[in-house]
Amino acid sequence: MTSPAQADLVIVANRLPVDRVTAPDGSPAWRRSPGGLVTALEPVMRAEDGAWIGWPGSSDDDDFEPFVEDGLSLIPVPMSAQEVEEFYEGFSNGTLWPLYHDLVAKPEFHREWWESYVAVNQRFADKAAQVAADGATVWVQDYQLQLVPQMLRQQRPDLRIGFYLHIPFPPAELFSQLPWRRQILEGLLGADLIGFQLPGAAANFVRLVRSRVGHKTHRDTIYLPDGRPVKATAFPISIDTAGFEELARSEGVERRAKEIREALGDPRCIFLGVDRLDYTKGIYSRLRAFGELIRDGKLDLEDAVFVQVATPSRERVEQYRILRDDIERLVGGINGDHGRIGRPAISYLHTSHPREEMAALYRAADIMVVTPFRDGMNLVAKEYVACRFDNDGALVLSEFAGAAAELRQAWLVNPYDIDGMKAMLLEAFAADSKERGRRMRAMRKTVLQHDVAKWAEDFLRDLEAVPEHHDKSVRRPRAK
Repeated sequence: MTSPAQADLVIVANRLPVDRVTAPDGSPAWRRSPGGLVTALEPVMRAEDGAWIGWPGSSDDDDFEPFVEDGLSLIPVPMSAQEVEEFYEGFSNGTLWPLYHDLVAKPEFHREWWESYVAVNQRFADKAAQVAADGATVWVQDYQLQLVPQMLRQQRPDLRIGFYLHIPFPPAELFSQLPWRRQILEGLLGADLIGFQLPGAAANFVRLVRSRVGHKTHRDTIYLPDGRPVKATAFPISIDTAGFEELARSEGVERRAKEIREALGDPRCIFLGVDRLDYTKGIYSRLRAFGELIRDGKLDLEDAVFVQVATPSRERVEQYRILRDDIERLVGGINGDHGRIGRPAISYLHTSHPREEMAALYRAADIMVVTPFRDGMNLVAKEYVACRFDNDGALVLSEFAGAAAELRQAWLVNPYDIDGMKAMLLEAFAADSKERGRRMRAMRKTVLQHDVAKWAEDFLRDLEAVPEHHDKSVRRPRAK
């Protein structure tokens, strides 16, 4: 891309799809971030001469010129340290995150956080207005940028704008607590198509628009006063299924999976949890349930061990530091009471791992335990299924994860019910290979048919199909 004003497809996300790293010679360099979103969008971005707008992840880097990395046109958006604190850690993750996750933690409502959220959203919208070509498609991602669609439409009514929410969208009773509820709804209504993980979330949004903003609605369509239709519907996100299976079949991953089992003492059953360290993920409850099964003699350390990977997350936020301390105390107590030399009951890893190591853990584990209190989707569950190419293994899955709507053959649990979770862990543990195979084959069929490429293709196709209703005569001049 020769200039930041020629992209026919613009992705607007909180972060760029690359991380700043130090090259072997000591110079700064960029490395592609892990994650399915860039995997899904990279082919269409290349085909459409696309650009990706996002924060580079640092508040002290003054090099914010557009650049090309591995053929992708990347447009950095700056943020000050105060904005990182107020917009990202504050409003995005201290207000919206708990509010949208069923108030698992208490959200905080601070006016200065909101003001920073508005300012940063405006900066992203201004950059998108500058970068998008005439009649381009702009796809805005996630809860950090919910005001961007309307801000962008005010500047560029010629654009086709999509928005996708990767986390849950709450019912009216919870969303209505937000002092800036109408502004958020109107911000999202700047899009032509708004995508959610589940049909219930889309229905929540449509009902709120009808009751709080007063627009006419019919099923999944909202009609604005100027006649412009906005569609709100579900597009369950997925993973690069083929890529994960290919990785799982590789010699290196198979070898590493065997090493992991041997290092754990080659028990009959390895339980595995993989999560970002977050209070919505239900890590404490699942480890407590496992600890009680060991304590009560329902499971023996010769038979079963638990590996919990808790990737560091939002380390500067007080609630996350408290959660980390609570989990580490619980693990220490269980291992102190029930572990033996060389055989802890729980192996707890508070660190991030590359994709190859995660695939090896998925291959080594007999039972995957995914028990969030609320999750938009939970891609870990799908990654585990993708890696079980021999149709063995068991998935214990929270009914409050979006993935439960698709992976119905998992052992579904209520993570608030410790006794029920214990019973389901034992049921999955006792299941024979025939029962596990039947369930895994069905889940694998689902994940293979609905991968992340299909998700992106379906969204962009439906965005293109939304009837145009743009008054191009009111277009404002593009920012220079």
